[in-house]
Amino acid sequence: MLGRKQEINLQLTELLDSALLAFCLWFGHFLRADLVPVFFPDAVTIPAMDKFYWVVAVVAPFTPIVLEARGFYSNIHNKTLGRSIRQLIEALTIIGMCIAFCIVFFKWAVESRAVVVFSVALGALALLLRESWQRDIIRRQMASGKGRERVLIAGAQADIESFMTGMTTEQRAEVEVLGQIDIMQRPISDLVAALHEHSISRVLFAAQHVHFSKIEEAVQACEMEGVEAWIAADFFQTAIARPTFDVLGGRLMLVFHSTPQASWELLFKGIVDRVGALILLLLSLPLWLVAVIGIRMGSRGPVFFKQERAGLYGKPFTMWKFRTMHQGAEAKRGELEAHNEMAGPVFKITNDPRIFAFGRWLRRTSIDELPQLINVLRGEMSLVGPRPLPVYEIQRIEKHAQRRRLSVKPGLTCLWQITGRNGIKNFEEWVALDLKYIDNWSLWLDLQILAQTLPAVIRGIGAS
Repeated sequence: MLGRKQEINLQLTELLDSALLAFCLWFGHFLRADLVPVFFPDAVTIPAMDKFYWVVAVVAPFTPIVLEARGFYSNIHNKTLGRSIRQLIEALTIIGMCIAFCIVFFKWAVESRAVVVFSVALGALALLLRESWQRDIIRRQMASGKGRERVLIAGAQADIESFMTGMTTEQRAEVEVLGQIDIMQRPISDLVAALHEHSISRVLFAAQHVHFSKIEEAVQACEMEGVEAWIAADFFQTAIARPTFDVLGGRLMLVFHSTPQASWELLFKGIVDRVGALILLLLSLPLWLVAVIGIRMGSRGPVFFKQERAGLYGKPFTMWKFRTMHQGAEAKRGELEAHNEMAGPVFKITNDPRIFAFGRWLRRTSIDELPQLINVLRGEMSLVGPRPLPVYEIQRIEKHAQRRRLSVKPGLTCLWQITGRNGIKNFEEWVALDLKYIDNWSLWLDLQILAQTLPAVIRGIGAS
C-alpha cells in the first residue's frame, strides 16, 4: 500500500532473515561441534566452521528470495501458522535442491548432516518467531491507530466506495483516511483545502469513471503542494490481465499482462530448463540406443520424426521425436479424420493404425518424447509448459482465448500429462488445464509437476 516504504520494510525484513539464518547455521555448528561432545564424548569430531561457509553463502541470501516468491512475506496479519509452515517447507525444499546441485556438480561436501538438521530446525523456528513478532506489531499498530499515514481518497463517489470496500485489513492498518473528495461534483480547490486542513501526505485517486482532464487538474494541484498522487490503474476492466507500470522511450507505460512477468524466478526457470535437460539427456542415453535399434528393426525409415510446431506466441519451430509411425503416416491422416476422438482442432485416436508395434511401446513409455530435450537445450521449449501443437492445428483454433496457451514456452510436460491425457476428450478441457497452469505459475508448481511426471510415466497414465 505504501509503495517504496513497504518495499524498504520488506528488504529490511529479508536482510534480518538472512542474518537469522546465518546465525542459526553457526549456532547449529556450535551445538554439534562443542555441546554434543560434552554429553557424548564418543561423538565423531566434525570440521571447523569454515568448511560450512559455502552452505551459508547459499542459504542465507537466497532463502529470503525464495520465501518472497512463495508469498511468505505477504498478508502477515491474516496468515495462519499452517500456511507459514507450508511456505517454509516449500522454500527449504527448493534451497535443498540448490545445495544438492552444488554437491553433485561442484563436488562441495556437507561435512555433517547433524549440523544441517540443527540449523534447519533452528532457522525455521527463528523465522516463525520473527513473523509472530512482526504480526504482533501490526496488530498493536491497528489497535492504537498510531503511525498511520494521513491520506485523502479522491474520485467519483461510486469509485471511492468501491475502493474503500476493496481495502484489506492490513492496508487499513497502514493509512488513516481523513476525507473523501468527489472531484466530479466539487471544485479542485476543495481538495487543496483538505490537504491543508488535515496535513495530508498522499492522495489516492479512485477515478475509474472520471474524465482524464479532471484527474490531470487534481494531480497538478497535488504536484504544486508537494503531495504524492496515487491513481488506481483500473480504468479498463480486465478479467485476467494484471496491470503493472514500465518505461518505454522515457514514457511511463501502463502494462496489462496475463502471463508470468520477467522475474528472478522466471530467469531461474530458464536455468533449470537447460541444466535439467542436459542431465536428463545424459541419463537417458541408454534409452536412446534402445529406441534407435528398435525403430531400425521395427520399421523402415528415419529414426527421428520432425514436425513444425507452434512455439512461444505461435512462432514455428522444428520439434523432434523418435518416429513411432510408418512412413507416409501424415498423408493418411485425412482417411482417419472420421475416427478422431478429440473435440476441437486437434487430432487423436486411441488405436492409431499408423503406429507400428515398437512405436506403440515407445509412446506408452513416453520414450518417444526424449529428443525434445534438444528443443529445450535450444531454448525453443521448456521442461514444463503447454504441449506444442502442430502449426496447422493452431491455425484451426476458433476461440481467441484458447490461443493464450501460446503466451508461454511449450513444454515436455504440464498438468495435462499428469492428470491422464487420454481421459480428456475435449480440447476446451485441455486448454483449461493449460490456462490454469499459466495463471498460477510459479517455480514451485513446475517442481511439483516434474515430480509427478515421472510416476505418471512409469505407470503409463494416459499414454498410448
